[in-house]
Parts: sequence; C-alpha cells; structure tokens
Amino acid sequence: MTSQFKGLLITFAGVLFVVPDSLFVRLIDADPLVIAFWRNGLAGGLILIGLLALKGSAPFREVLSTGRYGALYIVTLALSGVLFVMAISLTSVANAVFIIAAMPIFASIFSWIFLGERISLRMVLTIAAVLPGLALIAYGSGETEHASWRGDLAAVLVAASFAAGLTAARRVRHVSMVPAVPMAYCGSALVLLPFIEPMTIPADQLVFLPFYAVFIVFSASLLALGPRYITSAEVALLILLESVLAPLLVWVVLGENPGSWTLIGGTIVIGALAASNLVVLMRKRSAGVRS
Repeated sequence: MTSQFKGLLITFAGVLFVVPDSLFVRLIDADPLVIAFWRNGLAGGLILIGLLALKGSAPFREVLSTGRYGALYIVTLALSGVLFVMAISLTSVANAVFIIAAMPIFASIFSWIFLGERISLRMVLTIAAVLPGLALIAYGSGETEHASWRGDLAAVLVAASFAAGLTAARRVRHVSMVPAVPMAYCGSALVLLPFIEPMTIPADQLVFLPFYAVFIVFSASLLALGPRYITSAEVALLILLESVLAPLLVWVVLGENPGSWTLIGGTIVIGALAASNLVVLMRKRSAGVRS
C-alpha cells in the first residue's frame, strides 16, 4: 500500500465518521447548548485520555508554549464546536454544511489581512463563484423546511471562527495542534455547564451520546492523520464529500428535504471549491513530474 493510498483511505474514513455529526444533533431532542456540552465534553474527554496515554503531557505543553496563537486556535475551535450545533439546530442541515464548506474563503481573506499573503487569481475567482451560491442558499431559507437565517448566520460564524483559528495556527505550524482539540472541546463544555441542565436529554436518547462521541473522536483523529500522507488539496477535496453526504443522510433518515434553492446554491459552492482544489492538485502534480 502506497503512502498516498493510505492517506486517501484514512481521510475518506475520517469523512465518513464526520458525516453523521449533523444527524446526531437532529436525533437528540434537547436544547442545542446541552447537545454541544455532551458532544464536546465526551469527545474532548476521550481524545484527552488517548493523547495522555500515548504521549503524556508534552504535546499539551507545546501547544501552550505557542502563546496567543495557540490560545486563539483553542478559543475559535471551541466556539466553532458550539456554533456548529447551534447552526444545525436552527437551520436545515444542507444550508449549514454548504455554508460551512466556504471556510477556505474566510481563511484566504484572514491570511491576506493578518499574514499579508496575496490572494491568488484562483482564489479571487473561487470567491466570485462561491458568493452567489451562498446568496441563493440565504434566499431560499425563507422557503426551505427547517431553514432559518439565524441558523445560516451561525453557520457563517462557524466558518469564520474556525478559519481564524487555522490562520493563527499557521503562525506556529511547527507545533502540532491536535492536542488543542480536547483542550478546546473540554474547555467549551466547562464554560457551558453553569448555563445548562445537562440531564434534560430524554432518557431513551441518552444511548446516542457515547456513539456520537466515538464518531467525533474517530473523525477528528483520522482527519488529523490523513494530511501526513497526502496534500492539503486532496484532503480538502475529500472533506467536501461531507457537505454532500450529510444532507443526503438526514434526508434519507429524517426526510428533511434540502429544497431547490439550497441544492442549486450548494452545488455552486461545492463545485467552485472542488474546481479550485483540483487546480491546486494538478499544479502540484505537474510540478512534481517536471522535477
């Protein structure tokens, strides 16, 4: 098995594990903040235990040594974890995942503002194509079942906050930010605890929680491991599958129709991002052949 095939297989498995994330939020009949508490707390706790058992406390100290950049990454990851549940709870799954898929656009803009990186022509064209798609999704929110501008706004904040965290992490790219995941998730759960009643989840739905946590743990671990073997463009292309498969899964299981406007807008968004990543991938492969 080649390294590339291993990376593709690992990343694809990570995508499959993250696909049911939205479905679990829909299946659990509780306040979104309660769901976010259990989602982040259980998943973060399991990852924390695993990292401590395998590598001890050294990786966590390395993250803390990055100062404000590591802190910003942890805070934005924690925030995006809570906002994701809010977005899924307040709008249609299709609206939420299609909007969140536009995260690379925010990352590019933040890198331009804070890191001084020039926005390439490819990314300018990608932004120009993605924005009309997002506009169509927003337009259809008034007509699509379960859709709401409040949830759409939460999804935009998920994309923006996580993109800000990724931009900060690039300042300290020599340090692995994997240990920041349990720090962010456990931290957000502790912050939420005084404001919620954790045991308000119906008794017959408590069984979903451990399965939910395991899915998050596997997806986070596999998606963190995949980029060691394949390029970021290949990872980005595979992750786009989640934006397609998650609404389909919820549609099949719960009958939540995404609506025509969302499907059209989502196709534009995903298509533009996929084309952009394919251009990067082909350029890198072409450069590798020439070298």
